Amino acid sequence: MMRKAAPVPITAEDEARTAEILGRVRRMEVRTHRLVNDALAGRYASVFKGRGMDFDRVRNYVAGDDVRTIDWNVTARTGEAHIKVFTEERELTIMLLIDISGSSDFGSVASSKRELAAEAAGVLAASAIRNRDKVGVILFCDEVELYIPPGKGRTHIMRIIREILFFRPQRRGTDITRALDFANRVLHRRAVMFLVSDFCLGSAHEEKLARLLTKLQVSGRRHDVIAVSVTDPREMTLPDVGLLSIEDAETGEVVELDTAKAAVRESYAAQARERREHTARKIRARGIDLVECVNGEDWMPQLLGFFQKRRQRTG
Repeated sequence: MMRKAAPVPITAEDEARTAEILGRVRRMEVRTHRLVNDALAGRYASVFKGRGMDFDRVRNYVAGDDVRTIDWNVTARTGEAHIKVFTEERELTIMLLIDISGSSDFGSVASSKRELAAEAAGVLAASAIRNRDKVGVILFCDEVELYIPPGKGRTHIMRIIREILFFRPQRRGTDITRALDFANRVLHRRAVMFLVSDFCLGSAHEEKLARLLTKLQVSGRRHDVIAVSVTDPREMTLPDVGLLSIEDAETGEVVELDTAKAAVRESYAAQARERREHTARKIRARGIDLVECVNGEDWMPQLLGFFQKRRQRTG
């Protein structure tokens, strides 16, 4: 069951880590602020702003006005022609759907996939706040665990980053479709949804992927959905270290591999690459944009490339 959107409680055993936690959040805020200012200034607004029109008021008809904007009810009531005046809708809602399942804690470099997701989300949130948009977050495993309604301001961003980094989920599995269903229920107007996940669907991968693709397509009709994949290089290749036990972070299943054999390492890499490429092809084939971020690598060019392609496509 989803927990209420309350700040993460600091217990006695957490006190020793409080300084480290706050330091990491502040450092991430500084980095995301710099990334937004240096790289994304203007690009976010050019892609996502001005997506609709809001009704503003009615006024008297003036020769040359578009007759399609005539408000017939007011015209009939007053006996004089009136038209509806619209203003460009400036405020958007950005919803960040963040996968915090067991596999998100894995990292073979200095940071985990969850930390990579937090940084990417921080950049997107900072870009949105800079443009006076609202940002909300949904943290999910195989259930929605935390929902923070859309809001604004620096304090709001700090809380989002902190929750992504340190929220303690009650479950370990992955069910992205449940998160999408929840988002569709709470979002009553068209929004921009960033789905951040490693897309490790565990057993029955193809069956779960098929359901996910259907749900993405349905969500894409109501909202602007962008998928952001976060992967770790060690998930794609194995080191030559002899016998190696690999545990599935979500199911606890353990597999033993002899990494001293080149054939084993090559087979593992080929299967991992094919699954990743297959998932990416399927997502894009449903008309969903996909940004691919690799842990330990500079992922900003991927995000900038997405904004550039989106801007060219929208003219």
